Amino acid sequence: MPAEGSAGARHGATDDFGYRSVINRTSTADLHATILHLLGLEHETLTFPHNSRQERLTDVYKARVIDELVA
Repeated sequence: MPAEGSAGARHGATDDFGYRSVINRTSTADLHATILHLLGLEHETLTFPHNSRQERLTDVYKARVIDELVA
């Protein structure tokens, strides 16, 4: 829990040991997709050349925008 008087937000929950997320699990690709969305960029079409092939920041994973964090 945040200290009294401190600002912040929580998203999801972890197990009793704080080792793994158990509610509202997200991935790094989801976080990248959310940041790109907030910048006004489409994460599925934004590509860059790397080692002679086009790659995405969200890689090949099925990333989603985390709407709960945006609203």
